[in-house]
Amino acid sequence: MKYQLETIPVWDAFNEQSECPLCFLEDRNEKTYIKFFLGDSVMDPDTRVEVNKTGFCAHHSQLLFLGGHKQGLGLMMHTFIQHTIPLFENRADKLLKSTKGKPSADAIKQLSDFADTSVSECIFCRRLEQTLLRYCFTIIYLWKKDEQFKEAFKASKGFCLKHLPIVLDMAAQKLSGSGLSTFLNTLLPLQTASLHRLEKEILWFTQKFEYRNKDKPWNSSKDALQRILQKLTGKIYRE
Repeated sequence: MKYQLETIPVWDAFNEQSECPLCFLEDRNEKTYIKFFLGDSVMDPDTRVEVNKTGFCAHHSQLLFLGGHKQGLGLMMHTFIQHTIPLFENRADKLLKSTKGKPSADAIKQLSDFADTSVSECIFCRRLEQTLLRYCFTIIYLWKKDEQFKEAFKASKGFCLKHLPIVLDMAAQKLSGSGLSTFLNTLLPLQTASLHRLEKEILWFTQKFEYRNKDKPWNSSKDALQRILQKLTGKIYRE
């Protein structure tokens, strides 16, 4: 697969010095896609066709619902359900016909799989995943080509546990031999050190609630809960 380089957003993300640069990029692109899906694309036939094929997952449906354009979302949901009803009815009719004799396990599975797919697949997730793959490609490219980026990478806090696998997979695709070994020998100790740091910070966060520690400084632990949740789940937590 050919990936497009997107160096400026990647540099921006690493300059944030957050727990995971890909969380920063995902969060920013999620906001962009909300504006896209609730903007002029609402009336775009090609976008409607794409949405009809998969719809949106619960998480992104909630974000779109809160996105400030309920009419636009309603229009997309109207065409989506128009598309979905005959597909559902077809499978439901097959199942009902099979019950006149012995209910067909295959007919049950077809309807069950269809219902499951209608709530688990998501065009929003798919586009976000493709965008993050481009960013991962750029990270590996910059690691190979740009010594300044390599130093920024070494000074980073690694990645969250949600995004680490796609970085590792991209590294395995685009690096080999000593290049891959050098990358892993930089990333994995950095990742381990980051987890140990968070363990200490979250411990002090919990101890700060004790009366004897209330006047002691937070040090770096005041937002440790948000950051450790981000590290473990891949989402940015805000108050």
